[in-house]
Amino acid sequence: MAEREAVIQDFLQRHGWGEAERWRLAGDASFRKYDRLEDGRGRVVLMDAPPPQEDVRPFVRIARHLYALGFAVPNVLAEDASNGLLLLEDLGDDTYTRLLAQGHSERALYTLAVDTLIALHKEPKAVPEGVIAYGMPRLLEEVGRLYTWYLPMVGGATLNPRARDAYDALWRKVLPLAWKAPTSLILFDYHVDNLLLLPREGVAACGLLDFQDAVSGPVTYDLMSLLEDARRDVDPAVVDDLKRHYLAAFPALKLEDFNASFAVMAAQRHMRVIGTFARLKVRDNKPHYLVHMPRLWRYMDRCLAHPALFELRAWLDQNVPPSQRVVPA
Repeated sequence: MAEREAVIQDFLQRHGWGEAERWRLAGDASFRKYDRLEDGRGRVVLMDAPPPQEDVRPFVRIARHLYALGFAVPNVLAEDASNGLLLLEDLGDDTYTRLLAQGHSERALYTLAVDTLIALHKEPKAVPEGVIAYGMPRLLEEVGRLYTWYLPMVGGATLNPRARDAYDALWRKVLPLAWKAPTSLILFDYHVDNLLLLPREGVAACGLLDFQDAVSGPVTYDLMSLLEDARRDVDPAVVDDLKRHYLAAFPALKLEDFNASFAVMAAQRHMRVIGTFARLKVRDNKPHYLVHMPRLWRYMDRCLAHPALFELRAWLDQNVPPSQRVVPA
């Protein structure tokens, strides 16, 4: 800890913020931490993303790309990639999470967020050079966290190789359906904790905070992440209206293709998050994410109702019964 703090102080001194007041702003499910710095010039944010667990270079690359396209991301003011340190423009405290808790209009905030996705997905240069595609090996590893982390956490039976192979085969069968929708840049963690309302015009009023895991993939992914948020329930009427609003912006996208892609991406993401939250509890001693498990399993029930996911639903009913879809004591 002392050694890391010395590296941070050296970085701050080199960039003129060594004497600023500093306090913890936030941490997240990764190893990253965020501090706010303030002096007579104003405020900036320090991202502390220690290697080898974290790599700030993808964040910097996507931030500069989105900034150049006119989207509201923090300007990167200084960087030390080898030590995992960044100084970022401070976009303020008006996160969607905070504003919703204060009674701000859910419909207005979510409409702005969907309009931002529409603008991004209409952008011909949305995917920058060097961004990887969201490919099968990664998709399978993520849903495999069900048997790697979740089932052991809830005391489930160890899956035999045949059951694991059947599970992976079902995902290999259904995942290509997600590409019935067009591809664009997926910001990957597009939800209320990572969105801000800014005093700007148009989609520039939607501040974007978390995109270092961005990949190229189906446009339904971020829309689904927003509307089926692991952390909160969204008014079903708002969800339905905003799906229609998104589709109206892309008249060439068929409804049945959109629905299939949305359901498959929802199932994949929710399964990934279920496994990831279990890993956070077991490996990283971060149990507080487990409070969201009931909502995630409700989402799974909803997306598994799509006909394309019937066989996957049957597999889960057999291997992860309702008694194992609970938050451990």
